[in-house]
Parts: sequence; structure tokens; C-alpha cells
Amino acid sequence: MLYPEARRAVELAALEPPMWEAGYDIDGSRAANRAFALEEEPEDIAEVADLDADGVRVRLFRPDGADPGLLVHIHGGGFVFHDVDVYDRPCRRLANRLNLAVLSLDYRLAPEHRFPAAPDDVDTVLQWLDHDGNELGLGGPAYVHGDSAGGNLALVAALRHPGRFRAAVLHYPFLDPGAGFASYELGAASAFDPREAAWYWQQYAASEADLEHADLAPLLSDRLAGLPPVLVTTAEHDPLRDEGEHLAALIAEAGGQVTCTRYLGQIHGYWRHAAFPASEQAILQTCAFLRSI
Repeated sequence: MLYPEARRAVELAALEPPMWEAGYDIDGSRAANRAFALEEEPEDIAEVADLDADGVRVRLFRPDGADPGLLVHIHGGGFVFHDVDVYDRPCRRLANRLNLAVLSLDYRLAPEHRFPAAPDDVDTVLQWLDHDGNELGLGGPAYVHGDSAGGNLALVAALRHPGRFRAAVLHYPFLDPGAGFASYELGAASAFDPREAAWYWQQYAASEADLEHADLAPLLSDRLAGLPPVLVTTAEHDPLRDEGEHLAALIAEAGGQVTCTRYLGQIHGYWRHAAFPASEQAILQTCAFLRSI
């Protein structure tokens, strides 16, 4: 059963124009998403700074008296939407609850910049941290965190950089271009039509071959055993639910350390919205998980 806040979100989503139809205004949707996200009252935090990470825009959030270390956050949006402004409010909440610096990445978006632009931008930021991080007080243990498409990119970053991160947190990661899991039957009733998912992959992949590349579809990776401890969260009413839970099973089968939690009554995207009580619960679970590592 959908929880009330999720039910309201599904009703509102039904009023939006379908992005997979001709003439869809990507730029207009990006602007509307940004304006909507910035309507949320920002939580106070000691430091917010926009920085240039060798050509990639990043935003640093740091609470007063932050513990040593850094959480690298990679935002969702189907590889097509969102930016550090859209994720400003949840990153403030995450940094404050965790008492750790959070670095939010503004990677290049598709379809203007197709795969592998986004994971390459993540690599650029990590290299920038190697030579500039200590000067900014960002040394110490590093963690990677992402939701939806950002969960894909966070997982790929951990796979590309074995040993780099102490832990990874992936909220309802977007992993399977083939949409081959039963939870896709939830469809439009969950505010995430399978045609929307297919459209995202079409924007992101530069070729059919890319759809079978492990850096785009990390469920295909043969390096899952080398991951740090991973927390995967899924939403009960999310077409991506089963692929996230399948990822957790694959990590466990490979001998990795993994925790997987399904949030009941929730839909895709709940994590970044303060109006969803489960968002706060997932942030607090993230904090408890990372502190336990």
C-alpha cells in the first residue's frame, strides 16, 4: 500500500507530460525541477561553497565541527535531470545529520553529454580531491553516496577505484538497461512508467554496445567482490526495486559486505524530499551505517 505522501506524489506525477513523446521540453523540465526543489526552506549549515574541481562544478557542505572525512554525493535524475541546486536541501540535511563534509557533484548530463561523460566527471573530481582535498580540509576517510542514476554512478565509482572508499550507500540505484525485473510491472501506478526508464537509457547510452558496458550497467560487473561495505535501499512501489535488491544479492554471493533495506509504502525518488518521512529515516539509517564501518 502506498503511504499518503507517496499517493499524493503519484497523483501529481500523472499530470506531467510524458517525456518519451516527441517535443518534450528537457530544458523547461530542468528549470521547473530546480525551481520546485529550491522552494524547500534550506536548513542552516556552517559552510556552503561552490568550487571548481578541474572543470566540474561541485558544492561543498560542511557543518561546524565536522568530523574528519568526506562523503561524495552523486545526484539522481536519470542521467538527464537535476544538479547541485536541486540537491542542495537534502545534502544540507545529510551533512548535518552525519556531521561530515558532503561534496555534491554536478556531472555533465545527457543527451548533450552521453556515456561515459558522467562517470568520467566523477573520476575528474576524485583526481582533484587527490591533489587539492587536503588543502580544503577534506582528508580522512571517504565514502560515496548516490540515489537513482547517482546510485549507478556511485557504484561505478567504487568499482573503478577499488580501495578508495570506506563504504558506499546506494538509494534505489538505476542499474538495468534491459528493465528485466518483475517490479517494472508496477509501472505508471508508481509514478515511474517503464517508458520513462527506457527513455533515460536512450538519452544516456551513446551506442547499443554501451548498454552492455559494466560502467553503464554495473550489474554486469565482474568486480563486485572488491567493493567496500555497501548499503542499498529500495522502495516498495518502485520499478527499480528488484534490480537494487538483485545487486545486493550479487554482492553477497561475491563475498562482499552488504545491507539491503526496502522502505515500505514508498515510491522512487522519495529520498531527496523532506515531505516524505522516509527521507529522514533513510538519512538516519545512512548515518548509522557509515558510523558502524
